[in-house]
Amino acid sequence: MRKMTSIGFGLAMILCASGPRASNLVSPLASLCGEDLSRRIPQRASEAPTGTDFVRHLSGMSDDEREGAILEQLLAGNIPGFLRRLTPVHLTGQVNEGQSADVTVCVSPDYLAVGSDQNFFLVPMRLSTALTVATRFRFALPTPRIVDAIYAQAAMRLQPQPLPASDTMRTTAYYWEHNELVQQQRANLPGVLGALTAGDKKDLVLTNRLWTHPARVAIYGWHRQDGSPIQPLSTVHGARYADYSHGVRLVSDTVYVDGKSKSLLTLLQDPHLAGVVSNEGQIRKAAELVNELTAPHAVVAASVPVLFSDGH
Repeated sequence: MRKMTSIGFGLAMILCASGPRASNLVSPLASLCGEDLSRRIPQRASEAPTGTDFVRHLSGMSDDEREGAILEQLLAGNIPGFLRRLTPVHLTGQVNEGQSADVTVCVSPDYLAVGSDQNFFLVPMRLSTALTVATRFRFALPTPRIVDAIYAQAAMRLQPQPLPASDTMRTTAYYWEHNELVQQQRANLPGVLGALTAGDKKDLVLTNRLWTHPARVAIYGWHRQDGSPIQPLSTVHGARYADYSHGVRLVSDTVYVDGKSKSLLTLLQDPHLAGVVSNEGQIRKAAELVNELTAPHAVVAASVPVLFSDGH
């Protein structure tokens, strides 16, 4: 940690408030987010279904069957290659007595998807499914503050495209319809696949509210072009709820505090540093919270090892 100077504070504000310019500023940090952080994700099999094939496979399935199929594909590594190339996102905050800390988190450039780089399907999923995948690959979910920083520093900002609210919001057909809208918008914007992208989905997030509402899912985000989120932090829906607007952004559990590696879940429990990455300050017993939310509900919890502990 270091003393906060006026120059340092100004740079921090530029990093957190700018889009493409921020990406250019943090580019020297890219080496921190190397392939080693995503090495636990299995290689995609050559015969793995594309996004289109997978949607056809889901046709006629119940919600539980669909959730199991999504989890199976993700754990098997049927994930586009571009999502494995993590992007650095920079956050700066005061910690105590005028000191500041710089934190770099390494995030997937878009939301979890099934398929190949050429044909992929952005898949909404239940909280337990998201956490099962994240913990298996040594990732976590973001906090709302991290979601804000991702949007601020995104090179490609998509315009949210809400669909009419109805009982069909949770159907595979709605999932695919929204996926196609996102892909069409992406195709009409400059930028390359793998550039940090935001605005296409809401995020499943970590928050202290999940301690008091353990049977709920916390969602936040879906930022408008002015940077304001459509979805304030909410725990209205049950943990088994997912609809077309939800996305899962993987954040590596390895983060860098002033250039030194640290566990994100440990950082979230640090009374001095947690405020840099969380608007709530500490996330109480963050590692224990993740395990509690995953184990009781995961579709294949018995076959997925618990990877996180408070001191890992």
